[in-house]
Amino acid sequence: MHNDHQSNDASASKRHQYQDLITIFDRLFADSFNTRLIKGTDEPVYLPAGHGAHYAQVVFAHGFYASALHEIAHWCLAGDKRREKEDYGYWYCPDGRNAQQQAEFEKVEVKPQAIEWAFCLAAGKSFQVSTDNLNGAEPDREGFRDKVQQQLKDYLLYGFPPRAQQFIDGLKEFYQTDPIPSKSCPVDLHVV
Repeated sequence: MHNDHQSNDASASKRHQYQDLITIFDRLFADSFNTRLIKGTDEPVYLPAGHGAHYAQVVFAHGFYASALHEIAHWCLAGDKRREKEDYGYWYCPDGRNAQQQAEFEKVEVKPQAIEWAFCLAAGKSFQVSTDNLNGAEPDREGFRDKVQQQLKDYLLYGFPPRAQQFIDGLKEFYQTDPIPSKSCPVDLHVV
């Protein structure tokens, strides 16, 4: 049984390759938004055109599939003016946040993580919320997950931002997954 589990893990990792996300993203957005998905070697960052390239760059961390999905979710939410600024002009407080900083972090992370969850559903991949504060105040992980889940339900009922929907459709086409219900939220949202 241990070997079966290992082969399933290997199969899943072969199925979800960051290179596929680059291909899907670039096919959908490289021309229409002059934006490319880039595997980074350090922390994730968004760089508008003119910051090292003639195109905007959604840079994700270390080739991690989940990082790519998360950074794409942020990009899908950013408006025109935000996409003209490095990291969309937002302040980021790194790991080690106090309780107030963590509450602010979680407040702005609900929508991107709900979109990331939808991306995972579309790719047939499990999703895990990230409170991203290992060395700071203890987060209310379940409470945060509930907020993200409620936002996902709202998106399913009322629609996703257009670029997010476009990427969801691209993922579903590539991975040949079942449609994500739009009128009601699925009972099992694949929380890990």
